[in-house]
Amino acid sequence: MERVTLNVEKREQKGKGGARSLRRGGVIPAILYRGGNSTPVKLSGKELSQFISRTAGEQVIVNLQFPEDMKQAVVKDYQVDPVMGNLLHVDFQEISATETLRVMVHVVIKGEAIGVKRDKGILQYGLREIEIECLPDQIPGHIDVDVSSLLIGQSIHVSDLKLGEGVRILTDLDEVLATVISVKEEVVAAPAEAEIAAEPEVIKKGKKTEEEAK
Repeated sequence: MERVTLNVEKREQKGKGGARSLRRGGVIPAILYRGGNSTPVKLSGKELSQFISRTAGEQVIVNLQFPEDMKQAVVKDYQVDPVMGNLLHVDFQEISATETLRVMVHVVIKGEAIGVKRDKGILQYGLREIEIECLPDQIPGHIDVDVSSLLIGQSIHVSDLKLGEGVRILTDLDEVLATVISVKEEVVAAPAEAEIAAEPEVIKKGKKTEEEAK
C-alpha cells in the first residue's frame, strides 16, 4: 500500500473565523481522530490539495509528520467547496500497525462485458465502494472487478470478491457490484423511472462542513 508523508502542526484556531483565517493564509484545517479523541491540526493547503487530488479514490497510508513526532493515519473524509472546488477540511483517522481498522475501499470496474460488446446489452453499476476490516498494511488501494466474462442476465456480487488473507468484508455479500441487462429490460423499466422522477424531490442533508459544525 502506498505511503505519503505530510507535514502537520497542531492548531489553536477554531470555529468559522479561525478556519477562514487559515485558508486565507494557504493553510487547511483538519482533524486527527484516535478512538474517542480528536486533535485539531493544520497542513499546507497546496501540499494537502495535491495529495487529495492525486490519491482520490485510493486508500493511502499517510505519515503525518509533526515537529516532535510522526503518526500514521488514513483519510476518512474531506470537504470541498461546492462552488469553487477548493479543499475546505480533512478528517484523518490515526492508525496502528498492529490494530485492525474498518475502511471503505473503492470498487473499480475493468474490462468490457461480452453481454455488452457482443450481445448489445447494458452494463449497470452497483456499489462503488465496500467496507472491509484488516490491518493497515493489508488495505488495498482499490478493488478491481473484471466484468469481461459477464453475459446478459449475469451479475457480480460482493461475495464473488477474492481479497487477500486477513481482509474481512463487512458489506452485505449479496450486494451487486455490476450486472448486464438487455436493452428490452431497460426500455420496460423506463416508465417506472419516469414516474419516480415526477414525484417531489426529497433533499438530503449532507455532512456539515467544519465551519457550519463549529
